[in-house]
Amino acid sequence: MTKKHTVDDPTQHTVGTAKTAEKAARLYSLDALRGFDMFWIMSGEGVVHALAKATNWPVFLWMSGQLHHTVWNGITFYDMIFPLFLFIAGVSMPYSMTNKMNKAGVDLAVELPGAVKWTIYKSMIRRTLILLFLGMIVNGLLKFNGYENTRFASVLGRIGLAWFFGGLIYLNFNLRGQIICFFGLLLGYWAVMMFVPVPGYGAGNLTMNGSLESYIDRLLLPGRLHDKVHDPEGILSTIPAIATALLGIFSGQLLKDSSLNWPMWKKGIALFAAGLVLIIAGELWDLNFPINKRLWTSSFVLFVGGWSAILLAVFYLIIDVAGYKKWAFPFILIGVNSIFIYLAAEGVIDFQHTANYLFGGLIQYTSQAWQAVWQATSIVIIQLLLLYFLYRNKLFFKI
Repeated sequence: MTKKHTVDDPTQHTVGTAKTAEKAARLYSLDALRGFDMFWIMSGEGVVHALAKATNWPVFLWMSGQLHHTVWNGITFYDMIFPLFLFIAGVSMPYSMTNKMNKAGVDLAVELPGAVKWTIYKSMIRRTLILLFLGMIVNGLLKFNGYENTRFASVLGRIGLAWFFGGLIYLNFNLRGQIICFFGLLLGYWAVMMFVPVPGYGAGNLTMNGSLESYIDRLLLPGRLHDKVHDPEGILSTIPAIATALLGIFSGQLLKDSSLNWPMWKKGIALFAAGLVLIIAGELWDLNFPINKRLWTSSFVLFVGGWSAILLAVFYLIIDVAGYKKWAFPFILIGVNSIFIYLAAEGVIDFQHTANYLFGGLIQYTSQAWQAVWQATSIVIIQLLLLYFLYRNKLFFKI
């Protein structure tokens, strides 16, 4: 914990200018979108599942169904939570790097001095290693169940790695070079998955057992795999995840770029339109390379990247352009401490026990059919109260 929030956290973000060292103002829409994204996995899904069971209303039943992962091919809203978070981390890159350049007294538009670049690299490596370690803690590292029972791949680890390599591309290539890298990653991943044969399965097998991604996980990934024969955060599928981070970086550059001489609303509309194009491209590629979150297929990158861009555009237009911020305050509480609440919700803090202690006595007098709803809601309340306390005291978990 720290009393001072900095932009060094790859999941956090501020707005600045490239040529001044003025104190940056927060882009509230990105904090709110990050909080919206995190809300569903910290406790929001529990409320929806309970409402679906209590009411049996079609809208809640549909929402409940969307808050489960697909078994293999296809996509639900729940499948988009992780890549949206990585996309958001990418959006922050142009802003955080600008602030670093301002502090160093250099301009990112010109070639960076070697000493400055290596300082940034070391900072990025440190954060990536911390995220890898925290990811393993979430997976149960501290239970000490033995090497063979330890899962090394993780959600936080993939965020760290994809953000790191996306950052290397951003720092070393201009926009044209970044776009070439983006398509190179997607096309290269498609090519190896479709044309490199797997012993016993041949080439182009996209099943859990027979895919090249799964084979490489079994061959190279240490410890325990998530699905015994496959890991959704495995080695090969981290490559297209870098492209997801790059889509966020492209979006951040668009919103930050003052040379376009575009008003903010026009940037928001452009981002929305780009999202539609990406969704259509993802749907078309799905015909040959199915949308699949566990394999993080190239079509999945485009499809989810499109929805991520649309969500960012909507939040940006409503909050930062139109100025309607108050409604998003609960999401902002989550967004500015997203890593903290993720770790806490994954088992570091027993919110269920605290909620039962404070509200269980009252909940027992409510209708039996609705008790699960109130229990799930009480967890949300406890989490938001904790986040509000941290926010009021300017305590932010940074990496």
